[in-house]
Amino acid sequence: MQKLAIQGGNPLHGEIFISGAKNAALPIMCASLLSADSLRLSNVPDLHDVATMRKLLQQMGVVVDVQGDCMNMQGGNVTKLEAPYDMVKTMRASVLVLGPLVARFGEAMVSLPGGCAIGSRPVDLHIKGLQAMGAEISIEHGYIHAKAKRLKGARIFFDIVSVTGTENLMMAAVLAEGVTVLENAAREPEVVDLANCLIEMGADIAGAGTDMITITGVDRLHGAEYSILPDRIESGTFLVAAAATGGNITLRNTSANILDNVLEKLQEAGAKIQTEADTIHLEMRQRPNAVNLRTAPYPAFPTDMQAQFMALNTIAQGSAMMVETIFENRFMHVQELRRLGAQIDVEGNTAVVRGVASLEGAMVMATDLRASASLVIAGLVAQGETVIDRIYHLDRGYAHIETKLTALGANIRRLK
Repeated sequence: MQKLAIQGGNPLHGEIFISGAKNAALPIMCASLLSADSLRLSNVPDLHDVATMRKLLQQMGVVVDVQGDCMNMQGGNVTKLEAPYDMVKTMRASVLVLGPLVARFGEAMVSLPGGCAIGSRPVDLHIKGLQAMGAEISIEHGYIHAKAKRLKGARIFFDIVSVTGTENLMMAAVLAEGVTVLENAAREPEVVDLANCLIEMGADIAGAGTDMITITGVDRLHGAEYSILPDRIESGTFLVAAAATGGNITLRNTSANILDNVLEKLQEAGAKIQTEADTIHLEMRQRPNAVNLRTAPYPAFPTDMQAQFMALNTIAQGSAMMVETIFENRFMHVQELRRLGAQIDVEGNTAVVRGVASLEGAMVMATDLRASASLVIAGLVAQGETVIDRIYHLDRGYAHIETKLTALGANIRRLK
Protein backbone atom coordinates (compact mmCIF):
# COMPACT_ATOMS: atom_id res chain seq x y z
CA MET A 1 0.00 0.00 0.00
CA GLN A 2 1.38 3.39 -1.01
CA LYS A 3 2.05 6.27 1.35
CA LEU A 4 3.05 9.92 1.14
CA ALA A 5 5.99 11.25 3.12
CA ILE A 6 6.04 15.04 3.67
CA GLN A 7 8.82 17.10 5.21
CA GLY A 8 6.99 20.17 6.47
CA GLY A 9 8.01 23.80 6.67
CA ASN A 10 8.26 24.90 3.03
CA PRO A 11 5.96 27.75 1.89
CA LEU A 12 4.38 26.95 -1.50
CA HIS A 13 5.54 29.18 -4.38
CA GLY A 14 4.99 29.10 -8.14
CA GLU A 15 2.19 28.14 -10.51
CA ILE A 16 0.33 24.99 -11.48
CA PHE A 17 -2.47 23.99 -13.84
CA ILE A 18 -5.73 22.72 -12.35
CA SER A 19 -7.23 19.50 -13.74
CA GLY A 20 -10.78 18.95 -14.92
CA ALA A 21 -13.45 18.38 -12.29
CA LYS A 22 -13.88 14.79 -11.11
CA ASN A 23 -17.49 15.42 -10.09
CA ALA A 24 -18.32 16.73 -13.57
CA ALA A 25 -16.32 14.16 -15.54
CA LEU A 26 -18.03 11.11 -13.99
CA PRO A 27 -21.67 11.97 -14.87
CA ILE A 28 -20.64 13.35 -18.27
CA MET A 29 -18.90 10.05 -19.04
CA CYS A 30 -22.18 8.29 -18.22
CA ALA A 31 -23.91 10.53 -20.77
CA SER A 32 -22.11 8.47 -23.45
CA LEU A 33 -24.74 5.77 -22.76
CA LEU A 34 -27.47 8.08 -24.08
CA SER A 35 -26.33 8.05 -27.72
CA ALA A 36 -24.83 5.67 -30.27
CA ASP A 37 -22.72 8.53 -31.60
CA SER A 38 -19.29 9.64 -30.45
CA LEU A 39 -18.89 11.83 -27.36
CA ARG A 40 -15.45 13.51 -27.40
CA LEU A 41 -14.38 14.93 -24.06
CA SER A 42 -11.37 17.10 -23.21
CA ASN A 43 -9.85 18.30 -19.92
CA VAL A 44 -10.61 14.87 -18.41
CA PRO A 45 -8.67 14.42 -15.14
CA ASP A 46 -6.27 11.49 -14.70
CA LEU A 47 -7.89 9.98 -11.60
CA HIS A 48 -8.58 6.55 -10.17
CA ASP A 49 -12.35 7.22 -10.12
CA VAL A 50 -12.27 8.22 -13.80
CA ALA A 51 -10.41 5.00 -14.62
CA THR A 52 -13.00 2.99 -12.64
CA MET A 53 -15.87 4.65 -14.52
CA ARG A 54 -14.10 4.04 -17.83
CA LYS A 55 -13.76 0.31 -17.02
CA LEU A 56 -17.41 0.10 -16.01
CA LEU A 57 -18.59 1.70 -19.26
CA GLN A 58 -16.23 -0.49 -21.30
CA GLN A 59 -17.71 -3.59 -19.60
CA MET A 60 -21.11 -2.45 -20.86
CA GLY A 61 -19.83 -2.09 -24.42
CA VAL A 62 -18.88 1.59 -24.68
CA VAL A 63 -15.76 1.94 -26.82
CA VAL A 64 -13.34 4.30 -25.05
CA ASP A 65 -10.15 5.77 -26.48
CA VAL A 66 -7.94 7.90 -24.19
CA GLN A 67 -5.20 10.21 -25.40
CA GLY A 68 -3.77 12.51 -22.74
CA ASP A 69 -6.62 14.47 -21.18
CA CYS A 70 -8.94 13.67 -24.12
CA MET A 71 -11.42 10.79 -24.14
CA ASN A 72 -13.50 9.59 -27.09
CA MET A 73 -16.52 7.48 -26.13
CA GLN A 74 -18.87 5.61 -28.45
CA GLY A 75 -22.00 3.95 -27.11
CA GLY A 76 -23.20 2.26 -30.30
CA ASN A 77 -22.46 -1.28 -29.13
CA VAL A 78 -23.76 -1.34 -25.55
CA THR A 79 -24.99 -4.87 -24.79
CA LYS A 80 -24.54 -5.35 -21.04
CA LEU A 81 -27.06 -3.30 -19.07
CA GLU A 82 -25.53 -4.08 -15.68
CA ALA A 83 -23.22 -2.32 -13.22
CA PRO A 84 -21.81 -5.16 -11.08
CA TYR A 85 -21.03 -4.98 -7.39
CA ASP A 86 -17.26 -5.37 -7.81
CA MET A 87 -17.21 -2.10 -9.81
CA VAL A 88 -19.84 -0.10 -7.94
CA LYS A 89 -18.59 -0.91 -4.43
CA THR A 90 -15.46 1.22 -4.93
CA MET A 91 -17.26 4.29 -6.29
CA ARG A 92 -20.83 5.32 -5.56
CA ALA A 93 -20.92 7.56 -8.68
CA SER A 94 -21.40 4.32 -10.63
CA VAL A 95 -25.11 4.64 -9.81
CA LEU A 96 -25.17 7.39 -12.46
CA VAL A 97 -25.47 4.74 -15.19
CA LEU A 98 -28.97 3.90 -13.92
CA GLY A 99 -30.85 6.82 -15.49
CA PRO A 100 -29.17 6.70 -18.90
CA LEU A 101 -29.58 2.90 -19.25
CA VAL A 102 -33.30 2.95 -18.44
CA ALA A 103 -33.87 6.00 -20.66
CA ARG A 104 -32.20 4.56 -23.77
CA PHE A 105 -32.51 0.79 -23.38
CA GLY A 106 -35.54 0.41 -21.12
CA GLU A 107 -33.73 -1.68 -18.54
CA ALA A 108 -30.87 -1.54 -16.02
CA MET A 109 -29.40 -3.69 -13.27
CA VAL A 110 -27.22 -1.62 -10.94
CA SER A 111 -25.64 -2.69 -7.67
CA LEU A 112 -26.39 -0.58 -4.63
CA PRO A 113 -23.41 1.81 -4.34
CA GLY A 114 -20.42 2.07 -2.02
CA GLY A 115 -17.73 4.80 -1.98
CA CYS A 116 -16.38 6.96 0.85
CA ALA A 117 -17.45 6.09 4.39
CA ILE A 118 -18.43 9.67 5.24
CA GLY A 119 -22.08 8.98 5.89
CA SER A 120 -25.23 7.50 4.39
CA ARG A 121 -26.00 8.73 0.89
CA PRO A 122 -29.16 6.77 -0.01
CA VAL A 123 -30.31 6.19 -3.58
CA ASP A 124 -34.02 6.25 -2.71
CA LEU A 125 -34.33 9.67 -4.37
CA HIS A 126 -33.09 8.17 -7.66
CA ILE A 127 -35.51 5.25 -7.35
CA LYS A 128 -38.57 7.38 -6.45
CA GLY A 129 -37.82 9.73 -9.33
CA LEU A 130 -37.61 6.91 -11.88
CA GLN A 131 -40.80 5.37 -10.48
CA ALA A 132 -42.55 8.72 -10.93
CA MET A 133 -41.42 8.57 -14.58
CA GLY A 134 -43.07 5.16 -14.99
CA ALA A 135 -40.22 2.74 -14.30
CA GLU A 136 -40.88 -0.54 -12.53
CA ILE A 137 -38.19 -1.03 -9.91
CA SER A 138 -37.32 -3.90 -7.64
CA ILE A 139 -34.35 -4.40 -5.32
CA GLU A 140 -33.10 -7.98 -5.23
CA HIS A 141 -29.86 -9.43 -3.89
CA GLY A 142 -28.31 -5.96 -3.50
CA TYR A 143 -29.19 -4.82 -7.03
CA ILE A 144 -31.57 -2.16 -8.34
CA HIS A 145 -33.49 -3.66 -11.27
CA ALA A 146 -35.35 -1.05 -13.33
CA LYS A 147 -37.58 -1.52 -16.41
CA ALA A 148 -39.61 0.85 -18.57
CA LYS A 149 -40.81 0.72 -22.19
CA ARG A 150 -40.28 4.48 -22.37
CA LEU A 151 -39.99 6.83 -19.43
CA LYS A 152 -42.61 9.58 -19.22
CA GLY A 153 -42.14 13.13 -18.02
CA ALA A 154 -43.07 13.87 -14.42
CA ARG A 155 -42.88 16.52 -11.73
CA ILE A 156 -40.30 15.38 -9.18
CA PHE A 157 -39.58 17.10 -5.87
CA PHE A 158 -36.38 16.23 -3.98
CA ASP A 159 -36.91 15.96 -0.21
CA ILE A 160 -33.23 16.81 0.22
CA VAL A 161 -30.88 18.38 -2.29
CA SER A 162 -29.05 15.57 -4.10
CA VAL A 163 -26.35 16.16 -6.70
CA THR A 164 -26.25 12.62 -8.08
CA GLY A 165 -30.03 12.35 -7.80
CA THR A 166 -30.45 15.50 -9.89
CA GLU A 167 -27.89 14.28 -12.43
CA ASN A 168 -29.34 10.77 -12.75
CA LEU A 169 -32.92 11.95 -13.25
CA MET A 170 -31.85 14.74 -15.62
CA MET A 171 -30.13 12.15 -17.82
CA ALA A 172 -33.17 9.87 -17.60
CA ALA A 173 -35.51 12.72 -18.56
CA VAL A 174 -33.70 13.82 -21.74
CA LEU A 175 -35.07 10.79 -23.65
CA ALA A 176 -38.40 10.56 -21.79
CA GLU A 177 -41.74 11.30 -23.41
CA GLY A 178 -42.98 14.75 -22.38
CA VAL A 179 -41.73 17.30 -19.86
CA THR A 180 -39.95 16.55 -16.57
CA VAL A 181 -39.58 19.20 -13.86
CA LEU A 182 -37.02 18.65 -11.09
CA GLU A 183 -37.82 20.79 -8.03
CA ASN A 184 -35.38 21.50 -5.19
CA ALA A 185 -32.69 20.39 -7.66
CA ALA A 186 -28.98 20.64 -6.92
CA ARG A 187 -27.38 23.86 -8.25
CA GLU A 188 -23.70 22.81 -8.26
CA PRO A 189 -21.49 23.89 -11.19
CA GLU A 190 -20.96 20.21 -11.99
CA VAL A 191 -24.73 19.78 -12.51
CA VAL A 192 -24.66 22.76 -14.88
CA ASP A 193 -21.67 21.25 -16.71
CA LEU A 194 -23.57 17.99 -17.27
CA ALA A 195 -26.61 19.93 -18.50
CA ASN A 196 -24.45 21.94 -20.92
CA CYS A 197 -22.93 18.73 -22.30
CA LEU A 198 -26.38 17.15 -22.74
CA ILE A 199 -27.58 20.29 -24.54
CA GLU A 200 -24.61 19.97 -26.91
CA MET A 201 -25.82 16.41 -27.56
CA GLY A 202 -29.29 17.71 -28.49
CA ALA A 203 -31.14 17.68 -25.15
CA ASP A 204 -33.73 20.34 -24.26
CA ILE A 205 -32.89 21.53 -20.73
CA ALA A 206 -33.71 24.83 -19.03
CA GLY A 207 -32.96 26.10 -15.53
CA ALA A 208 -29.74 24.22 -14.71
CA GLY A 209 -28.01 26.14 -11.94
CA THR A 210 -31.34 26.99 -10.29
CA ASP A 211 -33.47 24.86 -7.98
CA MET A 212 -35.95 24.08 -10.78
CA ILE A 213 -34.76 22.29 -13.90
CA THR A 214 -37.15 21.66 -16.81
CA ILE A 215 -36.33 18.93 -19.32
CA THR A 216 -38.36 18.36 -22.47
CA GLY A 217 -37.68 14.87 -23.76
CA VAL A 218 -36.37 14.27 -27.29
CA ASP A 219 -36.36 11.10 -29.42
CA ARG A 220 -32.59 10.78 -29.64
CA LEU A 221 -29.31 12.45 -28.77
CA HIS A 222 -26.34 12.84 -31.10
CA GLY A 223 -22.60 13.05 -30.59
CA ALA A 224 -20.77 16.13 -29.34
CA GLU A 225 -17.44 17.59 -28.30
CA TYR A 226 -17.22 18.96 -24.78
CA SER A 227 -14.55 20.26 -22.38
CA ILE A 228 -14.91 19.42 -18.65
CA LEU A 229 -14.94 22.45 -16.34
CA PRO A 230 -12.01 23.02 -13.91
CA ASP A 231 -12.06 21.26 -10.54
CA ARG A 232 -13.14 23.82 -7.94
CA ILE A 233 -12.26 21.51 -5.04
CA GLU A 234 -8.73 20.88 -6.34
CA SER A 235 -8.37 24.65 -6.81
CA GLY A 236 -9.60 25.31 -3.27
CA THR A 237 -7.31 22.65 -1.81
CA PHE A 238 -4.16 24.15 -3.33
CA LEU A 239 -5.22 27.66 -2.29
CA VAL A 240 -5.74 26.53 1.31
CA ALA A 241 -2.38 24.72 1.26
CA ALA A 242 -0.66 27.92 0.10
CA ALA A 243 -2.46 30.00 2.74
CA ALA A 244 -1.53 27.56 5.51
CA THR A 245 2.15 27.50 4.53
CA GLY A 246 2.45 31.28 4.00
CA GLY A 247 2.88 30.80 0.26
CA ASN A 248 2.50 32.71 -2.97
CA ILE A 249 0.93 30.70 -5.82
CA THR A 250 -0.90 31.08 -9.12
CA LEU A 251 -3.48 28.60 -10.36
CA ARG A 252 -4.17 28.39 -14.09
CA ASN A 253 -7.02 26.70 -15.97
CA THR A 254 -9.40 27.44 -13.10
CA SER A 255 -12.34 29.75 -12.38
CA ALA A 256 -13.00 32.10 -9.49
CA ASN A 257 -16.71 32.25 -10.41
CA ILE A 258 -17.39 28.81 -8.90
CA LEU A 259 -15.29 29.39 -5.76
CA ASP A 260 -16.95 32.45 -4.22
CA ASN A 261 -17.40 31.10 -0.69
CA VAL A 262 -13.94 29.53 -0.55
CA LEU A 263 -12.22 32.72 -1.73
CA GLU A 264 -14.18 34.80 0.80
CA LYS A 265 -13.08 32.53 3.65
CA LEU A 266 -9.45 32.66 2.49
CA GLN A 267 -9.57 36.45 2.47
CA GLU A 268 -11.11 36.33 5.95
CA ALA A 269 -8.10 34.22 6.95
CA GLY A 270 -5.80 37.01 5.75
CA ALA A 271 -4.89 35.92 2.22
CA LYS A 272 -4.47 38.42 -0.62
CA ILE A 273 -6.27 37.14 -3.71
CA GLN A 274 -6.33 38.37 -7.32
CA THR A 275 -8.42 36.75 -10.04
CA GLU A 276 -8.60 36.87 -13.82
CA ALA A 277 -10.65 34.94 -16.37
CA ASP A 278 -8.99 31.56 -15.77
CA THR A 279 -6.39 32.44 -13.14
CA ILE A 280 -6.33 32.81 -9.35
CA HIS A 281 -3.33 34.24 -7.49
CA LEU A 282 -2.98 33.93 -3.70
CA GLU A 283 -0.38 35.41 -1.38
CA MET A 284 -0.26 34.92 2.39
CA ARG A 285 2.03 37.22 4.41
CA GLN A 286 0.80 36.40 7.93
CA ARG A 287 -0.21 33.60 10.20
CA PRO A 288 -3.79 32.74 9.18
CA ASN A 289 -6.76 34.03 11.13
CA ALA A 290 -9.18 31.35 12.34
CA VAL A 291 -12.36 31.23 10.22
CA ASN A 292 -15.80 29.95 11.21
CA LEU A 293 -17.79 28.08 8.59
CA ARG A 294 -20.94 26.08 8.04
CA THR A 295 -21.31 23.66 5.15
CA ALA A 296 -24.49 23.60 3.07
CA PRO A 297 -25.52 22.81 -0.53
CA TYR A 298 -24.21 25.06 -3.30
CA PRO A 299 -23.95 28.03 -3.50
CA ALA A 300 -23.13 27.89 0.25
CA PHE A 301 -19.78 26.66 1.58
CA PRO A 302 -18.94 23.21 0.13
CA THR A 303 -18.68 20.19 2.39
CA ASP A 304 -15.78 19.01 0.20
CA MET A 305 -13.66 21.94 1.51
CA GLN A 306 -14.44 21.55 5.21
CA ALA A 307 -11.53 19.23 6.04
CA GLN A 308 -8.97 21.43 4.27
CA PHE A 309 -10.08 24.52 6.20
CA MET A 310 -9.94 22.54 9.42
CA ALA A 311 -6.25 21.87 8.70
CA LEU A 312 -5.76 25.61 8.13
CA ASN A 313 -7.55 26.42 11.40
CA THR A 314 -5.30 24.08 13.41
CA ILE A 315 -2.38 26.53 13.04
CA ALA A 316 -4.43 29.76 12.83
CA GLN A 317 -4.63 32.64 15.30
CA GLY A 318 -7.67 32.21 17.52
CA SER A 319 -10.46 29.62 17.60
CA ALA A 320 -13.00 28.61 14.96
CA MET A 321 -16.35 26.85 15.00
CA MET A 322 -16.98 24.52 12.07
CA VAL A 323 -20.46 23.07 11.46
CA GLU A 324 -21.00 20.15 9.06
CA THR A 325 -24.59 19.83 7.84
CA ILE A 326 -24.22 17.49 4.85
CA PHE A 327 -22.60 14.23 6.02
CA GLU A 328 -22.84 12.82 9.54
CA ASN A 329 -19.41 11.12 9.53
CA ARG A 330 -17.33 13.87 8.01
CA PHE A 331 -15.11 14.59 11.02
CA MET A 332 -13.10 11.38 10.77
CA HIS A 333 -9.94 13.40 10.02
CA VAL A 334 -10.13 15.03 13.48
CA GLN A 335 -8.50 12.10 15.26
CA GLU A 336 -5.63 12.07 12.75
CA LEU A 337 -5.08 15.84 13.00
CA ARG A 338 -4.91 15.44 16.78
CA ARG A 339 -1.99 13.04 16.27
CA LEU A 340 -0.13 16.00 14.75
CA GLY A 341 -0.87 18.15 17.80
CA ALA A 342 -4.09 19.85 16.73
CA GLN A 343 -6.53 20.95 19.43
CA ILE A 344 -10.02 20.05 18.22
CA ASP A 345 -13.20 19.30 20.19
CA VAL A 346 -16.18 17.71 18.49
CA GLU A 347 -19.78 17.59 19.66
CA GLY A 348 -22.36 16.31 17.23
CA ASN A 349 -21.95 18.06 13.89
CA THR A 350 -19.82 20.90 15.32
CA ALA A 351 -16.06 21.05 15.73
CA VAL A 352 -14.24 23.76 17.70
CA VAL A 353 -10.64 24.21 16.55
CA ARG A 354 -8.16 26.12 18.71
CA GLY A 355 -5.13 27.18 16.70
CA VAL A 356 -1.69 26.15 17.94
CA ALA A 357 1.68 27.69 17.11
CA SER A 358 2.83 24.62 15.17
CA LEU A 359 2.03 20.99 14.40
CA GLU A 360 4.48 18.11 14.68
CA GLY A 361 4.95 15.42 12.07
CA ALA A 362 3.64 11.91 12.77
CA MET A 363 2.24 8.78 11.13
CA VAL A 364 -1.38 9.33 10.12
CA MET A 365 -4.00 7.45 8.11
CA ALA A 366 -6.36 8.79 5.46
CA THR A 367 -10.01 7.85 6.00
CA ASP A 368 -11.67 9.41 2.93
CA LEU A 369 -10.87 11.60 -0.06
CA ARG A 370 -11.08 15.10 1.45
CA ALA A 371 -9.71 13.95 4.81
CA SER A 372 -6.63 12.88 2.86
CA ALA A 373 -6.25 16.41 1.52
CA SER A 374 -6.49 17.88 5.03
CA LEU A 375 -3.67 15.60 6.20
CA VAL A 376 -1.49 16.68 3.27
CA ILE A 377 -2.03 20.34 4.21
CA ALA A 378 -1.29 19.59 7.87
CA GLY A 379 1.85 17.71 6.85
CA LEU A 380 3.02 20.67 4.78
CA VAL A 381 2.94 22.96 7.83
CA ALA A 382 4.07 20.45 10.49
CA GLN A 383 7.60 20.36 11.88
CA GLY A 384 9.45 17.22 10.81
CA GLU A 385 8.13 14.36 8.72
CA THR A 386 4.51 13.32 8.29
CA VAL A 387 3.72 9.97 6.65
CA ILE A 388 0.17 9.50 5.33
CA ASP A 389 -1.05 5.93 4.88
CA ARG A 390 -3.94 4.69 2.67
CA ILE A 391 -3.51 7.41 0.06
CA TYR A 392 -5.58 5.48 -2.48
CA HIS A 393 -8.35 7.76 -1.22
CA LEU A 394 -6.30 10.75 -2.40
CA ASP A 395 -5.75 9.27 -5.86
CA ARG A 396 -9.52 9.05 -6.34
CA GLY A 397 -9.85 12.84 -6.54
CA TYR A 398 -6.46 14.55 -7.01
CA ALA A 399 -4.45 14.08 -10.19
CA HIS A 400 -0.70 13.76 -9.52
CA ILE A 401 -0.92 15.74 -6.29
CA GLU A 402 2.68 15.10 -5.20
CA THR A 403 3.97 16.19 -8.63
CA LYS A 404 2.04 19.45 -8.44
CA LEU A 405 3.10 20.12 -4.85
CA THR A 406 6.75 19.38 -5.70
CA ALA A 407 6.50 21.95 -8.50
CA LEU A 408 5.42 24.45 -5.84
CA GLY A 409 8.44 23.67 -3.65
CA ALA A 410 6.99 21.09 -1.27
CA ASN A 411 9.22 18.30 0.04
CA ILE A 412 6.92 15.37 -0.66
CA ARG A 413 7.47 11.89 -2.04
CA ARG A 414 5.42 8.76 -2.67
CA LEU A 415 6.51 5.61 -0.88
CA LYS A 416 5.77 2.34 -2.69
